[in-house]
Amino acid sequence: MSKLLSEFNVHLGNSYYEMNDYNVFKDKDLLDEFRFRILESISDNNGTGKIETEEILKTIDDVTYGYELSKDERNYLYTLIDNEVNGNGPLTELLNDPLVTEIMVNSPNEVYIEIDGVLKRDESVSFIDDNHIMRTIDRLLEQDGKNVTSINSMVDARLNDGSRINVVIPPLSKNPTITIRKFRRNITDMETLIGDGALTPYMARFLEAAVKAKLNILISGSTGAGKTSLLNILSNFISDDERIVTIEEVRELNLKQNHVVSLETKSPNFDGKGEITVKDLVYNSLNMRPDRIIIGELLGGEAFYYLQALNTGHDGSLTTLHANSPKEALSRLETMALLSGVNISMEALREYISNALDLVVNISRMKDGKRKVTSISEVVGFANGEIVLKEIFNFKVDNINKNGDVLGEFKLEKYKPIALKRINDAGIIDINDMFR
Repeated sequence: MSKLLSEFNVHLGNSYYEMNDYNVFKDKDLLDEFRFRILESISDNNGTGKIETEEILKTIDDVTYGYELSKDERNYLYTLIDNEVNGNGPLTELLNDPLVTEIMVNSPNEVYIEIDGVLKRDESVSFIDDNHIMRTIDRLLEQDGKNVTSINSMVDARLNDGSRINVVIPPLSKNPTITIRKFRRNITDMETLIGDGALTPYMARFLEAAVKAKLNILISGSTGAGKTSLLNILSNFISDDERIVTIEEVRELNLKQNHVVSLETKSPNFDGKGEITVKDLVYNSLNMRPDRIIIGELLGGEAFYYLQALNTGHDGSLTTLHANSPKEALSRLETMALLSGVNISMEALREYISNALDLVVNISRMKDGKRKVTSISEVVGFANGEIVLKEIFNFKVDNINKNGDVLGEFKLEKYKPIALKRINDAGIIDINDMFR
């Protein structure tokens, strides 16, 4: 907050008003009218939204002259305008709120948020019009050096804090839309996942051993299930003396090792040239002498080149894929590999996959919004034209209590993984006790 605005708040009794408490105001319609008139005035004076604090104060005084507003109401207006000038407009408070995990702007008066896995409409956040949304979009994309136009009307980018943003504007959509998946800083290690009830210590120990022993791991899950967070956590177990190449459409991975080369795709220019896809980066990474290849998410034909890398000695690689179960993940992997255009039979492709992958880890967001690693399965081979999976760990749902909490139990199957020998050969024997 600017110095002048801070001094003004002190003058008001230092009663900084939380935006979430907006609904306690008695005359919300009047406050909305003031808000829209102030923002419209600012927009008319300066299309970029940039304006000196002195002029903000004068504009608010002019608009509210003759009305008796409470200190909280007046302070709310000042805070809102400060957000517009120095922050990210109406989304500033939502972006700063650690409880909000996703933000969705569908139209000027239709904003949804997700808290603890529950989607709800936020009546306290709105925009003046589509132009106001566009100014906010420009400010958000500016953080990643990107922009959106009627020609390039769909953009993925990341904010300074690591949050992922997707923007779609007309003609692809009726209104400018914003979808922000906030970066969850609190999930940074396996202990946090265990504490949240996402998996058991046994499962955590096994996954740590699998990464250290350089097993090839595919993480599957639905949108917002926590695939990237789990991928980040598992990547922490890679030793510091390995060369790691990461490949992403929008950079979300945050590896701590010293020898990391981060590659990111590139959108085509206005002439439709210069595009660099995940497929291009995967193919190029094979010439970069990687010890590990980590792909943020498999989306298409690059899947075949990824499998090719795994089958030519690049062990210990990790990636994610959108699917709801290990079996569905392998089916989607087959489909995406075929998109590469390589002439290969389905049977040969499935055998190729079975030779490349060691584990499929599925993470799900339950109905109560909590994340669970619902399955850790081993790819044990290929038989009768099918890939054979064996489940090592799973989570079984029992019921949902009156509070909406999903109740269930993690289970270790009576199965000794074939991969245990590779883990032992890597000098890791402290997990053998769980399979006796």
